[in-house]
Amino acid sequence: MSDTLSNVFNIMSIARKTGKQTCIISPVSRFLVKILDIIKVNGYINKYEIISDSRGGFIKLELSENLNNCKAIRPRLPIKAEEITKYEKRFLPSLGFGIIILSTNKGIMTNNDAKAAKIGGSLIAYVY
Repeated sequence: MSDTLSNVFNIMSIARKTGKQTCIISPVSRFLVKILDIIKVNGYINKYEIISDSRGGFIKLELSENLNNCKAIRPRLPIKAEEITKYEKRFLPSLGFGIIILSTNKGIMTNNDAKAAKIGGSLIAYVY
């Protein structure tokens, strides 16, 4: 497993395509929890529960009906604040539908928050 974030989004999209409402993700990291918080706030997952065990723990997710597709963006492209709209057109099906998750110097945030704050960062993933 070389990219844990790609693995998480792959598990989520396969669970959604097969009609499952829950999925289990392992291992747990603070970075992953912050991304799941953003996805939960935007309504793409209903809830998640972190379960600790001796091997790093795992997360039990409950997917929402709003989730259509989610993928990690590789390579993690650095972008400026003015270029966010260009990447929204590339990765999202239409404007205002879905989110792009960015890693900025102010923390992990969505494309809408980054445009409002007028800061750029590195592309992490998109969800719609």
